[in-house]
Order: sequence, then structure tokens, then C-alpha cells
Amino acid sequence: MAYDGTNFAGFQRQPNQRTVEQVFSKAVNKMAKDPAEPIIVYGAGRTDAGVHAFGQTIHFDLPYEIRAEGVRRGLNSLLPMDTLIKSVEIVSADFHARYDTVGKRYWYRAYQNEFVDPFKRHYTGHFKFQADIARIQQAIPDLVGRHDFSTFVASGSQAHDHVREIYSAKAWALPDENEIQFEFCGSGFLYNQVRIMVALLMEIGQGRRAVDCIPGLLAAKDREQARGTAPASGLYMKRVYYDQAELERDLEQEK
Repeated sequence: MAYDGTNFAGFQRQPNQRTVEQVFSKAVNKMAKDPAEPIIVYGAGRTDAGVHAFGQTIHFDLPYEIRAEGVRRGLNSLLPMDTLIKSVEIVSADFHARYDTVGKRYWYRAYQNEFVDPFKRHYTGHFKFQADIARIQQAIPDLVGRHDFSTFVASGSQAHDHVREIYSAKAWALPDENEIQFEFCGSGFLYNQVRIMVALLMEIGQGRRAVDCIPGLLAAKDREQARGTAPASGLYMKRVYYDQAELERDLEQEK
């Protein structure tokens, strides 16, 4: 599914808040004619308030059989216009949208200008100062690999293990748009990890950090050493992988 995160308080259900899970659960249960046992929706990842998605994956168990295409059409007719079910398939009974992942891919758009562009304010993270893309591209490979990312996880994380593997990390500039864009693919990501990494890379690009600072920050395992967090509005969950061969094929094509 895809959604514009601007008017959502994140994916996970919260009391008295409009969330993706709440909106989607309501549509699923309405489509299933409000069964006695409410249908629970499970997502591949819990995006924060303001974060967008092109490729969020969810799963749920219907109490009776419906064709996959019927589910897609039915849900899209019930969901608000800031959400879209892109595709539906019937999976095995033991499939889990969160626990069966082999990789996730995130995209970030950093807009650089003294003032906020009113047409980009909900879809990019705003940075007042210009960053040197060459410095960022020199530094970003140090994030690739299997590391303890304790320095890059926000307080409030429920993860006990902060070791994750980043398969690929890249950055490029779009001068005509005043943007620097980032893409990260990894085994999984900690709470706010991508936004913290982007904030640090932008600091490197602005000359506020040394190009070779990342190995030392990883070794420190201390969130206080990398306190910045890029705005949620620039982050997009781009894709969730469940097939190892498909993931490896995409990574090979990136080389």
C-alpha cells in the first residue's frame, strides 16, 4: 500500500489519533461486514507521523474467501484519498508482514533553501544550509555493512538488539530542485535510524562534521554523539522485500 503520511499520526494505532492502522482496520472490517471477531491488521513497519510510503506491506486474515482483485477494489473504494492499495495477493496462513521480511528500502528527500517551499513542505525535509554532495558521497559508504547502530537509534526504541546490516547506501544531488536525495537498503532499521543518518550526513556535507567521522560514531554506541534527526516529511518507505533472490537482484543492479 501507499500513503501520504502528512495527516497521519504514524502507522501504529494510538488513542484518539488518526493512524494508518486505524484507518485501514476500519476499512477491512467494513469490507468484511463487521465480523464478530474484529480483523487485526499487521504492518511491515511502523512509520512515524508525517512519514510517507510507496511500498508498505500489510497482512490480515479474512473470515471467508474473496478474490485478491476484489479485495483491492473493495478496500480502495472504502479508504480515504491519502491511501492506496497498490496490489493484493493471497499468501500462506503462516505469512507475517513484519517478521518475514528479508530487507527494507527507504528514500529521503532533503530540500536545501533558506526558506521552506510551500509546495514541498509536506514531502521533503527542509535544510537551510547548502551541503556538499561530494563530501556526503565520500562518507556514506562507512554506513554500509553489519554494525551496532546504537548511536543512530532514538530514545523510545523497543529494540533490544541494535545490530543491523545496511546493504546499500547512496546519495545524489538534484541541483534544479535544490535537493539531495538518499536511499538506504538494509536488513531492517531502528527507530528513527534513517532520519538520524540523514541528519548526520547533511552535517558532514555542510562541513560541520569530518568526512571520516562515521566509524568513530559507530564505535561509540552513544546517541549523544549524533543528536540530529532529519524531519519526518522527507522520508518514504519505498519497498519491503520478502524474497531473498529479488533483493539480491536489485542490489546487483545498483552496483
